[in-house]
Parts: sequence; C-alpha cells; structure tokens
Amino acid sequence: ILYIRVPAARLPYRVKVSSEKRYAWCACGHSQKQPFCDGAHKTKAPSIAPLRFTPEKSKAVMLCACKETKNPPYCDGSRHVFRVEALEVHGV
Repeated sequence: ILYIRVPAARLPYRVKVSSEKRYAWCACGHSQKQPFCDGAHKTKAPSIAPLRFTPEKSKAVMLCACKETKNPPYCDGSRHVFRVEALEVHGV
C-alpha cells in the first residue's frame, strides 16, 4: 500500500512556538489538530511519521499546511512556486 501526504490547507498555519517545548508537526496531512500531529498517521498513513522539533527561539512561525515544503516543518512557499511554474508552462 502506498501512502501519500495530503494537503491539510491551502495556506500555512501561523502559530506561536516556544523554545522550551517540543512539537510534533503533522507530515501526512491527516491530523484533525493541524498543523500538529494527533496520531492519525498510525491508521491513515503509517509510513509517514510526524516531524518532531524544538524551535531555536520562542516566536511566531509559519508552519507548512500543504506538506510540500522543502524545509519542514516551516513553510517555504513550495506550493506557490509550483503553481506559478505550472502556469508558466501552460502559457497562462
């Protein structure tokens, strides 16, 4: 069985994180507690584990919702870059 990541939302989640806390970012997109893991991957995408991270600083960050980022768990605009490239390829 092939499990794929599903986008949880179209735009990233802006959340405040603490450097004193460890987080589990949902990498599969199935969590109902986005952008964080609620364990849904265990049944819906067992081969896609959450990314555990501790931020270097306490601050507001943009966490990826589309699951296409090249810099998980942070949004890097990958989804928007892909869409712009697709439009350019199709002459739009």
